Amino acid sequence: MTPNFAEIISSELNISNRSVIATIKLLDDGATIPFISRYRKEITGGLDEVAIHNIQLRYEGLKDLAHRKEYILETIEQQGKLSSELRNKIETTFDSVLLEDIYMPFKPKRRTRAETARNLGLEPLAKVIMSQSSISAVEHQAQRSLSNEIKNTDDAISGALDIIAEWVSESEKARHVIRTRYTRSAQISSSIINGKENEGANYLNYHNFSQPLRHCSSHRYLAMRRGEEEGFLKVSITIDDNDAIEQLNNIFVKRNSDNNIAQLVKQAVKDGYKRLLRPSIETEIASTAKIKADTDAINLFVDNVRQLLFAPPLGSKRILGIDPGFRTGCKVVCLDNQGNLMHNDVIYPCAPTNDFKGAARKISYLVEAYKIDAIALGNGTASRETERFLSSIHYPRNVQVYVVNENGASIYSASKVAREEFPDKDVTVRGAVSIGRRLLDPLAELVKIEPKSIGVGQYQHDVDQTRLKEALDFTVTSCVNSVGVNLNSASKELLSYVSGIGPQLAENIVKYRAENGDFESRKTLLNVPRMGEKTFKQCAGFLRIPGAINILDNTAVHPESYDLVSTIATDNNCTISQLVENKQLLHSIDLNKYVTDIVGLPTLNDIITELDKPGRDPRTSVSIMQFDETVKTIEDLRIGMKLNGIVNNITAFGVFVDIGIKESGLVHISQLSDKYISSPAEVVSLHQHVKVKVIDIDTTRRRISLSMKDINPND
Repeated sequence: MTPNFAEIISSELNISNRSVIATIKLLDDGATIPFISRYRKEITGGLDEVAIHNIQLRYEGLKDLAHRKEYILETIEQQGKLSSELRNKIETTFDSVLLEDIYMPFKPKRRTRAETARNLGLEPLAKVIMSQSSISAVEHQAQRSLSNEIKNTDDAISGALDIIAEWVSESEKARHVIRTRYTRSAQISSSIINGKENEGANYLNYHNFSQPLRHCSSHRYLAMRRGEEEGFLKVSITIDDNDAIEQLNNIFVKRNSDNNIAQLVKQAVKDGYKRLLRPSIETEIASTAKIKADTDAINLFVDNVRQLLFAPPLGSKRILGIDPGFRTGCKVVCLDNQGNLMHNDVIYPCAPTNDFKGAARKISYLVEAYKIDAIALGNGTASRETERFLSSIHYPRNVQVYVVNENGASIYSASKVAREEFPDKDVTVRGAVSIGRRLLDPLAELVKIEPKSIGVGQYQHDVDQTRLKEALDFTVTSCVNSVGVNLNSASKELLSYVSGIGPQLAENIVKYRAENGDFESRKTLLNVPRMGEKTFKQCAGFLRIPGAINILDNTAVHPESYDLVSTIATDNNCTISQLVENKQLLHSIDLNKYVTDIVGLPTLNDIITELDKPGRDPRTSVSIMQFDETVKTIEDLRIGMKLNGIVNNITAFGVFVDIGIKESGLVHISQLSDKYISSPAEVVSLHQHVKVKVIDIDTTRRRISLSMKDINPND
């Protein structure tokens, strides 16, 4: 590690240097972020996952920057132009933009106009012009530059001005000035391409649009760039060229220079700005704006995915899953309390068949035969019709109907994972299984789907896919390890997200479990092929074994602390099980007695918390939403209606709410709260039950505008 990396990260992230150094060492040693944040609090000073992740990202960025510097130094040295002053300047620069500005004059070039002029021997003339001493000196040098290729002094001066134009474009000071102007005053504009007005109707808001770039929201920027990529819009980022050129003239034109020479320099400055500098900075600013827009969109998407993964599970229940449909019927599956498929069928309670009696008899039979505890109904096509049908049935057992968000179920049903699970079933059955399992345990099921296909957020297909994948992988890993994983029921997809495990080892664990039966203790994991001590240390604390002989195997207490817990129990004249059962005793223990150089109060407090509720699930419980029975389609809506709804997507400009019909309504950010908010996430969360009011209905475009202002949730 370069010595000042930790200092830079500490300063930028406002985290103590000691904590940063300790975190980087743990990361370099192969420790995972979940393991560090959970089990190495004393070493890091109690840093959470987000702080550790930020340290990791910046550390990797600085290492990449160091590699870039090595390449730049080597390139300049090969040119024989690396002075000690330049070397020091490069080595002490930690801003990647500034580094590239420094490198630009030395970067190997393609055949440019300036390079052609240099090869013709015109650089001395360019230097004379830039010295701005006298017009006679320029004319004299121009005469000396004549050759077979350069027939007259006008051609010589023209070539020299090409060199000066390149100098202008590569000047650190000039680039800084123009970059600053773009940052402060650039306008982003979009216009519809002639003849594309009808095809580009989805981008109507951007057919003639302009605003300061610094005020342009991420969703607007991404929408414009998508429209440009699809060939409907022309997008530009501009500043006042005249003001920019005047600023550059102030840099390059000497005040007392001969007017004729000044005009030559101004000509080169203008050319250098328009032909080279402006396009370069505009591209850079556009890239910076895209990165910012990507960051905002990714953060929003990640928050939505986290909320979706943390959706409350119903728990160990037998589920009847239904993927609703009209003409093709409703696909029905019966799942045991582990999510295993016991039976599949099809019913036709909706139009055009309308087999209410036959469908009701079949559902009642399945509920009784498979001892069903709950029904999971997908929220897609024919959902409301099927829900009304289900509510009319007199069940032989006490069952509750839950409407489940089925986004991504079709992605799962056609995936390799689904084919491996159900090789002899078609996609409709697999989709119904996914819906049922989402009620049982959303996290365990959704990890089987590529996160960006889950169907929440905005513009996830337009952002940097590498950054999106990294952020989503971190989020899914964080969620999985926060909840913990049942070692004896988890799929290989779920296990692969556990700290330190990965896909291959997850497959080995599942295979070992199939061949040897359920794991009875965490230690048995060491018998799994390729499970070494180092990996065991990283993963063991996040794996749970309900009903294990050692109660600690069903908690987040790490095996490295088992002896400590045993000592605490012995000191209190009881067993570990008795300690867990005696809450009063558990919370009366003086933890300071057990503090050592290695184990501090953070770890001890975590241990007591786990012993207080062993095997607890941090997620909330499932609740049911009752939609308005009088509203079945968009045509039933009336302005002013107050309805129950469920937030099913959050974007930067507002939230979409399921009100029990095919179309979700939009609550614009301006209609979310009576006070100013900068983000919808300040007032709502995914799957939150809300009360909304209909404020506009567009039946032609099937759009519904809703408001949450001035509404009493108890109405």
